[in-house]
Amino acid sequence: MSTKQCEDMLVGKGVRPTAARILVLQKLSERTSPASLFELEAELETLDKSTISRSLALLLEHHAIHSFEDGSGSIKYETCPVGDRHIHFFCEVCRKTSCLNNIKIPVAQLPEGYIMDTINYTVKGVCPLCNKRRFQKP
Repeated sequence: MSTKQCEDMLVGKGVRPTAARILVLQKLSERTSPASLFELEAELETLDKSTISRSLALLLEHHAIHSFEDGSGSIKYETCPVGDRHIHFFCEVCRKTSCLNNIKIPVAQLPEGYIMDTINYTVKGVCPLCNKRRFQKP
């Protein structure tokens, strides 16, 4: 996303578009995979951890991004279109998380009185690249 697109998205979500929020949103939108706070810290060297954390919390609160736990022990963050509920895959070898955008999470039928806010679905195993490496001759 361009800076202008990030600004427009934030304003549309009711969030004041500060430089830090724009940078965090822009970095997440540029990534090809979800990011942890640690990964964002490394990629956004001009921002400190607390600024990134506060920005993520605000973006989550206003549904500009979403988060999920992928089994690695850390929360991952990503931008997705509204209503896009897809499966994530965590590779237990390289420890990377991928979005499986073409596989949608089925809608959960909850008992009366329960209201779903979010749903996470993470599959764990071995990604194609690590699987290929396992069977290559040294």
